[in-house]
Amino acid sequence: QVQLVESGGGPVQAGGSLRLSCAASGSIFSNNDMHWYRQAPGLQRELVAVLYSGGNTYYSDSVKGRFSTSRNNAGNTVYLQMNSLKPEDTTVYYCQIDINYTDYWGRGTQVTVFS
Repeated sequence: QVQLVESGGGPVQAGGSLRLSCAASGSIFSNNDMHWYRQAPGLQRELVAVLYSGGNTYYSDSVKGRFSTSRNNAGNTVYLQMNSLKPEDTTVYYCQIDINYTDYWGRGTQVTVFS
């Protein structure tokens, strides 16, 4: 059973930075693509970033140039570095991974950007 735990969220002033972490119960990130999503209440879930197993990345247009994702050498933690945060980035952020056609999600971490 894979468990994902996000951390690092909290309140931050607009223009500031936060680094989210997603810790896994095993070294799974080296061989699987990892996704960061966010979802505000009443709104559709948005794919924010992808860290592919080969090391390539994808970012949505809304965060491109401000967010970056990476993983540690052990392959059990991925990060989402968020810079130049805006009030519209306020929402809950989730990490997600698909292993053998099974989706695993963390419980999310709240990010609140105030102006």
